[in-house]
Amino acid sequence: MARADERRSDMTAIDLTGRVALVTGAAQGLGEGMATALAAAGAAVAIADIQEASGKEVAARLAEQGATTTFITHDVTQESSWEQAVAACTSELGGLDVLVNNAGIELSALAIEADAEDLRRMLEVNVLGTALGIKHGLRAMGPNGPAGKGGSIINIASVAATIAFPGISGYSATKSAVDRLTRVAAMEAGKLGLGVRVNCIYPGLVPTAMGQKLAGDVVAMGLFESPDAAIGAVVDQTPLGRLGEVGDMADAVVWLASDASRFVTGAGIPVDGGMGM
Repeated sequence: MARADERRSDMTAIDLTGRVALVTGAAQGLGEGMATALAAAGAAVAIADIQEASGKEVAARLAEQGATTTFITHDVTQESSWEQAVAACTSELGGLDVLVNNAGIELSALAIEADAEDLRRMLEVNVLGTALGIKHGLRAMGPNGPAGKGGSIINIASVAATIAFPGISGYSATKSAVDRLTRVAAMEAGKLGLGVRVNCIYPGLVPTAMGQKLAGDVVAMGLFESPDAAIGAVVDQTPLGRLGEVGDMADAVVWLASDASRFVTGAGIPVDGGMGM
């Protein structure tokens, strides 16, 4: 499997020079790819993650490629961590124009075997973490905030919010919540005149570590005969006939971060090859 930074982004025409982005869960997978694409478009990027070693490696690689970047140790479930992350981003990189609420976890289980602690953990990271990100992003980017220039908040939901794929009922519920958080926040931001657009994307299945783990999990539950069969079922439901790539998701984030999407807010954009239609 190719690394996130090896997946090509096609958003070369978009210029984000002068903008500052904070990406949560950016130490690996989709988050790493999104941070890489934003940096390639010219943005200064804060790599925010609870995984310190790998997060610092991502930041160092981007810096070697000429990007302005920093690493921030960040737990999205903690209010104080959000306050510190926003403060670090604005002080070290000079502002905050783009927030990507990407951090998330997926813990698979049949609905009949749901584990309360797993459900709580997904709610904390996927829902609470996104809600706190929206809160502090709006406060920072709004007219009275430390950044104060408006901007774009991009939440990462999932195709799981739009389809009934077996084995991920809890995860699907949390990603559906991300969609609702997005739309209400967009309405409030508009009504309050904050100058912040709030959107989300629904990534399809991507063969990151999380995606590969899901394929193994649904086999262990007896839902599919093999990981290949599980992946084949996803591809069969996808009109474009393939799995997603990190670059597919990263390009959508770059577009939503840019003025090319200036009249788009409160939207949930499928980036799933048509699987969730």
